[in-house]
Amino acid sequence: MEKRVMTDSKRRRGLMVASAVLGGVMVLAGCSGDGDSGKGDGGKSAQDQVDQAAAKEVSKARIAIEPKNGSKNGSINNSKVSVVDGTLTEVKMVTSEGKPVEGKIAADGKSWTPAKPLKRSTSYKVTATAKDDKGLTVHENGSFTTVSPGNSFIGTFTPEDGSTVGVGMPVSINFNKPIKDRKAVQSGITVTSTGGQEIVGHWFNSQRLDFRPEQYWKEGSTVTLKLALDGVEGAPGVTGVQQKTVTFKVGRNQVSTVDAKSKQMVIQRNGKTIRTIPISAGAAATPTYNGQMVISEKFKETRMNGATVGFGGEYDIPDVPHAMRLSTSGTFIHGNYWGSDSVFGGQNTSHGCVGLNDKKGANDPNQPGAWFYDNSLIGDVVIVKNSKDETIKPDNGLNGWNMDWAAWKQGSAL
Repeated sequence: MEKRVMTDSKRRRGLMVASAVLGGVMVLAGCSGDGDSGKGDGGKSAQDQVDQAAAKEVSKARIAIEPKNGSKNGSINNSKVSVVDGTLTEVKMVTSEGKPVEGKIAADGKSWTPAKPLKRSTSYKVTATAKDDKGLTVHENGSFTTVSPGNSFIGTFTPEDGSTVGVGMPVSINFNKPIKDRKAVQSGITVTSTGGQEIVGHWFNSQRLDFRPEQYWKEGSTVTLKLALDGVEGAPGVTGVQQKTVTFKVGRNQVSTVDAKSKQMVIQRNGKTIRTIPISAGAAATPTYNGQMVISEKFKETRMNGATVGFGGEYDIPDVPHAMRLSTSGTFIHGNYWGSDSVFGGQNTSHGCVGLNDKKGANDPNQPGAWFYDNSLIGDVVIVKNSKDETIKPDNGLNGWNMDWAAWKQGSAL
């Protein structure tokens, strides 16, 4: 009896040990698992290996799109897709209507730019793909809307890019909205000349800024206008959109002087008189302005209607030959076929213009009006003296030369 009890006790102790061992195995199995539970090499789980493999497959290339995704006032000039640690393989830009935007990937594959400035108030979508040095690709998408006309300003400038002009031609910029921060806007504009002249800007009003040197441009020089106005705030909530470089060449130095008293015009080129032409200036009741005037437009033929310049129905000539504008208010130097030959050099008969003898149809190159037209450039200077009228205002046309240098510089915002 006693022996059996001891035997049972040993059995119970053996079962307890076995239970503890099995329990340990079960705990061990429950914590670390076996081959069937996903254990891999190095003690890392299958999921860790998948994550690491995926990480190794990610391209190093990083794409950036400008303007930023979601922008509402994006630049129309500085749109760009670029990449670091890789090269671009494909870029597509389309408008919200799906119209593709022409553009080109640079030769080094590092950037893509549109072929021309984007349109204002337009939404664009961009998709781009790049690859790294291992051939692994990455994709990027973006969308933005460009600045609206209501929130932007532009400047219309003269002279035109690539033109050749006379020595009196100022750089004149007219903004389509009033500029409140003149300093900021003028700081975004530079005008330089190969002639080495000091060039200063002058604000005539909140929408017009002209640049000129103290004296006429040096003949043969090249003038460069740079507009860096993109993003410049000209007024609260109104930014510039232009980013442009313009160059023009100054031709020979031609200055013509009209003497309203003697009724003669002397044309000088590079300081030498090349011709004297008899003229007919403004009549006593409608004299011609005195002062330095710059030819701003040329028309082989044009209509002149007195009603447009405050003279009612006193004249309406549909085919005035060889007309060149000297003022915004309507002063021209032009051919005259309706006056008798004796008028030119003998009598002032016009409504303020300077008339030269000419033929109807503007096809006779031997007429004084035709010769002067053919031998004049936009930007040439015509000086009128000894007229009984006042000196023309500097802002009436491109005629800032009628303001002395000190006063001109006072009109600069810088």
